[in-house]
Amino acid sequence: MKLKNLLPSKLGFGTAPLGNMFREIPDAEALATVQAAWNSGIRYFDNAPFYGAGLAEIRMGEALSSFPREDYVISTKVGRLILDEVEDVANRDIQDKREIFKHGRPNKVVNDYSYDATMRSIEGSLKRLKTDRIEIAWVHDVAQDFYGDEWLGIFESARKGAFRALDKLRDEGVIQAWGLGVNRVEPIEILLDLEEPRPDGFLLAGRYSLLDHSRALQRVIPQIIERDLGIVAGGPYSSGALVGGPNFEYAPASDSILQKVSKIKAIGDKYGVSTKAIGLQFVLANPAIAAVIPGASKPSRIKEDVEAMETNIPDALWQELRQEHLVNDSAPLPNGR
Repeated sequence: MKLKNLLPSKLGFGTAPLGNMFREIPDAEALATVQAAWNSGIRYFDNAPFYGAGLAEIRMGEALSSFPREDYVISTKVGRLILDEVEDVANRDIQDKREIFKHGRPNKVVNDYSYDATMRSIEGSLKRLKTDRIEIAWVHDVAQDFYGDEWLGIFESARKGAFRALDKLRDEGVIQAWGLGVNRVEPIEILLDLEEPRPDGFLLAGRYSLLDHSRALQRVIPQIIERDLGIVAGGPYSSGALVGGPNFEYAPASDSILQKVSKIKAIGDKYGVSTKAIGLQFVLANPAIAAVIPGASKPSRIKEDVEAMETNIPDALWQELRQEHLVNDSAPLPNGR
């Protein structure tokens, strides 16, 4: 099924924060955040075993268990198995990303993109999510930001294993769609060049945002549109940098990024518009984007996201961003600008 036909709305919910991303979140707060998303009309929830070693899936499964299953869409990811045995979180083999989920569960996380591991991963996710089906499966992080110089070998392992497993599961109706869930455009480029397998779309985090979108525009979005696929845009706030946070790409933001944010904020302030509203609406102006999934760790953040989507932004603001070279010249803007 085409991604844009499968997703119920343009605004979804990215659940990485529910895995205790960077900080411990009480169960009650996590559940209240999912409830707030539901109350606001959000019906698409993206998850992954990696988020807190299964913690985010467990919390989301609990939060959604009281709602009719046919009323919402779930995506989750494969490539990392969560085992019953525990490990020292500080020693996990995830490059420089150990700090992200150090407050998650201590269960052992195993990187495995093989056919059998993919099947086992889906089974584990179904149990944690308390559901009998998953609509979308993303192959998680087969890119250089997690695997460095070894990433092409990881991608090849996924091509021989996970891609074929997900093709089979989709053909059998176990899932309805699959693709890559990555923070880099290069794996998407490679997959689009293969005759087989047949992905339905992609989750691209951080690479189509107000602060970083030129490479995606040049390298993958034209093919996405030509093939009538779709992109779910993750990380629209660039790890918080766009909305005043200190981090970009999970690390302290550079001076150039902070200067760019300052310029965008100044233009937004001039028109009385938040950078959050500018960021979300910029992303969704591209016809390749099927949905955007900002993360949230507290109910108030959901309210802000919904308000940002509904904000009326003057055409003059978009024109000023273009004039100040704060967006790529070829980037579509709202209202066809």
